[in-house]
Amino acid sequence: MEERKNTNLLPIIIGSCLIISSIIFAVAYYNKGTSNSLSVTGSASVDVVSDSAKFTGDFSRIAKVSALKYGYDKMASDLEIVKTFLKEQGIDDASIIISNVSMNENYKYNDNYNAEKEYTLRQQVEVTSSDVEKITKLAQKTQDIINKGVIFSTNPVEYYYTKLPELRVSLLSDAIKDAKSRASNMAEATGQKAGGLKSASGGVVQVRSANSLDISDYGMYDTSKVNKNIMVTVKAAFELK
Repeated sequence: MEERKNTNLLPIIIGSCLIISSIIFAVAYYNKGTSNSLSVTGSASVDVVSDSAKFTGDFSRIAKVSALKYGYDKMASDLEIVKTFLKEQGIDDASIIISNVSMNENYKYNDNYNAEKEYTLRQQVEVTSSDVEKITKLAQKTQDIINKGVIFSTNPVEYYYTKLPELRVSLLSDAIKDAKSRASNMAEATGQKAGGLKSASGGVVQVRSANSLDISDYGMYDTSKVNKNIMVTVKAAFELK
């Protein structure tokens, strides 16, 4: 008899659990639906002109193992030609970085394995200056080095903006103002008002060429152009009134 009573109570217990679970879910859903904050993304950007430029180039010689000394002598002669050229362009020694000579063996898989080994000797020159125009013109005149017998190749000039850390701070402030404006417009559409800032987190920095619309999830730094556009984003949450 007692066992039958317990069996009859089982549906009541299950039903009560379902009712309590429904109440808990309803309360949770109501709290979620009546959030007192609004999250938006704000942005700010500004056009700047690069204030630093970097020029890199390298020269090389190929020498057989029996003529390595001659190869190194030619590299030393080539270096003097390069340094003279840079001096003629108004580049001071403090702006120049010259690497050590590197040596790499040239493998010729289809030739006789008993053939004499040969190597490529290579040396890099780097010039950095705040005189952007001077570096730009320098890169355009490297044919003068080649005309003197130096096997010289260059990379594209890289342009930078050195005041980016300071600029980012001011742009973040403007991005928060933009976020507040967006939050206010969205809140008004629902009959509410955006209040004080609850939280904010800065996004990545986009350093783009002027007039470019390119962006990257991880941020970007385009060094190919003198004129740049710098943009920052911020995710902000505001109180709703």
